[in-house]
Amino acid sequence: QVQLVESGGGLVQAGGSTRLSCAASGRTFSSYAMAWFRQAPGKERRFVAGINQNGGTYYADSVKGRFTISRDNAKNTVYLQMNSLNPQDTAIYYCAAGGFIVTIGGGYAYWGQGTQVTVSS
Repeated sequence: QVQLVESGGGLVQAGGSTRLSCAASGRTFSSYAMAWFRQAPGKERRFVAGINQNGGTYYADSVKGRFTISRDNAKNTVYLQMNSLNPQDTAIYYCAAGGFIVTIGGGYAYWGQGTQVTVSS
């Protein structure tokens, strides 16, 4: 069983940067692929970035070159560094854990509660 808690959200100016963190419980964190999803008001939840057990990464086209996902297995934590933010990035960001990097939310067994990121114009 895995419990995930996101942190680092808040209000950011357009063009600015912030880093989200997702702290995981348990002793088997390194055995999971991790991912970030986001959901804007009235919109579907969409895949943002994923990182597998070996450190391989995959990004949605909308965030390539701007966002970086990373993990620190010693700290049971996954991060999302977000640069060059724009108002379209405003959403609740969710952390997820599963067996493989997939872009569909149903592929992940564990989810955090989410953290709000608001980008002002």
